[in-house]
Amino acid sequence: MTSLICGSLAFDTIMSFHGRFSEALLADQLHKINVAFLVPGIRREYGGCAGNIAYNLKLLGGDPLIMATIGQDGAPYLERLKNQGISTRCIRSFDDAYTAQAFITTDADNNQITAFHPGAMGNSHHNKISEAGDVKLAIVAPDGRDGMIEHARDCAAAKIPFIFDPGQGLPMFSGPELIDFIELATYVAVNDYEAELLTERTGLSLPEISQRVSALVVTRGEQGAEIFTADGRFDIPVVRVDQVIDPTGCGDAFRAGMLFGLTRGMDWMTIGRLASLMGAIKIASQGGQNHAPTRDAIEDHFHKEFGYRF
Repeated sequence: MTSLICGSLAFDTIMSFHGRFSEALLADQLHKINVAFLVPGIRREYGGCAGNIAYNLKLLGGDPLIMATIGQDGAPYLERLKNQGISTRCIRSFDDAYTAQAFITTDADNNQITAFHPGAMGNSHHNKISEAGDVKLAIVAPDGRDGMIEHARDCAAAKIPFIFDPGQGLPMFSGPELIDFIELATYVAVNDYEAELLTERTGLSLPEISQRVSALVVTRGEQGAEIFTADGRFDIPVVRVDQVIDPTGCGDAFRAGMLFGLTRGMDWMTIGRLASLMGAIKIASQGGQNHAPTRDAIEDHFHKEFGYRF
């Protein structure tokens, strides 16, 4: 049951600011920001939405197929994916660009400021859905603008159900373009900030968006998540952790749980709980792909939290 994951592969440079952004930014001076943050902690990680989602789906025992682009520096990432047993046959390399790069600064409250260089991601439209072969479900995650548009349209034309996950790419699209994505998608997944931006740009309320898809999923950080379906709204609790280490990639881990649950025909409450658990497992580890629980450990953790096995 292959899941096609259309999105970015990137290298993440993650920096830790020990203060709070809110204390360093003056409200009356936001029109002329000139600020520097001292970041004692810095590391480079494998990331990108497609890479993170695939990594977490593989942990669950799923079959991820990444459709993405990398640059002249992408060979180590390809080798890493192969070592993890994740197919690279739909990853296209471009020698005239760098692999996408994210520079992420996280403050003491886990707020993040990110600068992103798209690099080879801008060539994502060269990847074609028809090259993926037989897939059960897809996700169109943040990627090159043209690639996201083409992949959504091609999934719909091929009758492949897919999750529209605009993420940080949402500002690239106009209201009518976002409505078009919603009309094509089977599911929509956003965080609370993206949900507000989505409703503002489209003029559609969350209930109105949910009526156009099979499910609308809104994650709300420490407040858990909401899933809107024709059968009603499901409130998904957050899974508490002993220590919050790094939020980078938590949304991607959540979406991996969604993909796994949907391909296995789980009910929405179980899908939401599993997705929430995957986000919690990730947040207790640095980077988007450094946590490594076994499938049995994930199942045991789920049973401990919710009293049954998925």
